[in-house]
Amino acid sequence: MVTKEALKLAEKLWDYLHMGQTPKRADCILVLGSYDLRVAERGAELYLEGLAPLIVFSGGLGNFTKKVWRKPEADKFAAIALHMGVPKKAILIENKSSNTGENIEFVQRLFAKKGLDPKSILMVQRPYAERRVYATAKKHWPKKALTFTSPQIPFKKYPIKMMPLKVLIAIMVGEIQKMTCYPKLGYQIAQTIPEKVLKAYGRLVEIGYGKVLKV
Repeated sequence: MVTKEALKLAEKLWDYLHMGQTPKRADCILVLGSYDLRVAERGAELYLEGLAPLIVFSGGLGNFTKKVWRKPEADKFAAIALHMGVPKKAILIENKSSNTGENIEFVQRLFAKKGLDPKSILMVQRPYAERRVYATAKKHWPKKALTFTSPQIPFKKYPIKMMPLKVLIAIMVGEIQKMTCYPKLGYQIAQTIPEKVLKAYGRLVEIGYGKVLKV
């Protein structure tokens, strides 16, 4: 059972990690793969709203999805987009990457192979991954105009069977740790983390939500 204290602390992490930007028209939409098929739906919706002429799905099998799926994330996401009405000619697929850095690196190779050089990209991922993806993408693409969005679902309604609330909170705790460590490793640009977020992070670790932390 998730206590009221843990829920309140987790909301502070969510509010920080979820940047809440307004989607802007771009040269392409880049949808990052994950366990969450709602991300694919969000990307397809943005394409169908006319926000870009091209949509790219990126993702092989990550640490989580390789345990539950056989088909790469990008392929599953693209199938959803096709079912929603996105034309096949508007879709590109990168299905070998296994983390965010590889998402960007492998998509850049795909762009080069196709003779593409988008100046603006609308990136779609899970709400609580927005800030880390932002920091990672800016490391690789400092000169591109990047906008970040995700499924428009509030924190309390976000958990699903594959990602229950307790696990979601632990994953967000892991996201904060990545935000503190990854800039030092050269994976992303540094981000200022408010003191109230760091305190919430520390308290969640104390009460047992640090199971995904890398030591």
